Amino acid sequence: MEERFLGSMMQCYFIALGVVIGGAFIGSIGAFATGEPPLTLMGRIAKSLRIWAIVAAIGGTFDAISNFERGIFEGSTIDMLKQIIIIITAMGGVQTALLVIEWFIQEEIE
Repeated sequence: MEERFLGSMMQCYFIALGVVIGGAFIGSIGAFATGEPPLTLMGRIAKSLRIWAIVAAIGGTFDAISNFERGIFEGSTIDMLKQIIIIITAMGGVQTALLVIEWFIQEEIE
């Protein structure tokens, strides 16, 4: 079971990373097609995709809420702790993606 949890953590990290990087790069193609500055818009898109990348990485919000409910009402604190760790891992993937995009566009994303 521990092996499955570590695999789930890695998947969440890379899903969040891929959502932000992929969304920002593909969105900048749309900006280029409409005549807007693609690199500037890439930073804005990446910033707006942060929360959606986390939600996509954890598989939606219903599973997270049910794990928290199980942890609180059924005394299964390990499930709640695992869900918190997975959310933090997804946040790490988002932050890594933002760092890569900052390096690419040579601007700071706020």
